[in-house]
Amino acid sequence: MTEDAGTPNVARMYDYYLGGKDNYAVDRAAAEQFIAIVPGIRQMAQANRAFLVRAVESLARSGVGQFLDIGSGLPTRQNVHEVAQRVAPGTRVVYVDNDEVVLTHGRAMLENNPDTHVVHGDMRRPEELLSDPEITALIDFGRPAAVMLVSMLHFIEDDDLVAAIVKNVRERLAPGGYLVISHAYAGAVDAATEAAGKGVYRASSAGGIASRDPARLAELLDGMELAGPGIVPVQLWSEAPGEVLFDLAQPAILGVVARR
Repeated sequence: MTEDAGTPNVARMYDYYLGGKDNYAVDRAAAEQFIAIVPGIRQMAQANRAFLVRAVESLARSGVGQFLDIGSGLPTRQNVHEVAQRVAPGTRVVYVDNDEVVLTHGRAMLENNPDTHVVHGDMRRPEELLSDPEITALIDFGRPAAVMLVSMLHFIEDDDLVAAIVKNVRERLAPGGYLVISHAYAGAVDAATEAAGKGVYRASSAGGIASRDPARLAELLDGMELAGPGIVPVQLWSEAPGEVLFDLAQPAILGVVARR
């Protein structure tokens, strides 16, 4: 495996936000630059992880027996398979990533779990990814499945490509299937602050980061049934329906669980 030690890796930066130790000095330096711009990012990252856990628990309890986690990131506590299989043993989980660091860690951790697999794939080629025989051998898209795009779409600045990814996932889901998304939202920060934050990620392995607001996410999910309170900051998401008020001026990671 080759690794550019001079380029901050977004998976390792996220690990650093979460308090993990699977990161290098270059990742910590970039993460600290972003923390200086968005001081609450550590708390947002932790809330994002907690959102993933609540969403997976809710879906596993509702009978969803297969999960496709696209852009799974470095293994940490409370991974999708740990949560889902704790609720419903035998649940199938497939992790997809194009980062060799993530793939190596994931395969080592999961080699003795027959219901959980790690597959190389790239969300930027959604048709190819969702048709990958390695994935379709494990995920039956003829039955309800949950596809996770947690903190992934904001690393694509091209709105048309994001729309194509979501469209492809939606079309592959069987009725009763779910799409789980979390996404960065800059709020009402000034242009200089937003540009500085984008600059940190432009120099990283992701090559950029984009903010999308609740209205834009709602457009991508038009026609799907939104679970719980709909599109809200991740710390406010629960499976219970009802209106949740929040300040649109504040930066956030937005979360949504949508049912076909």
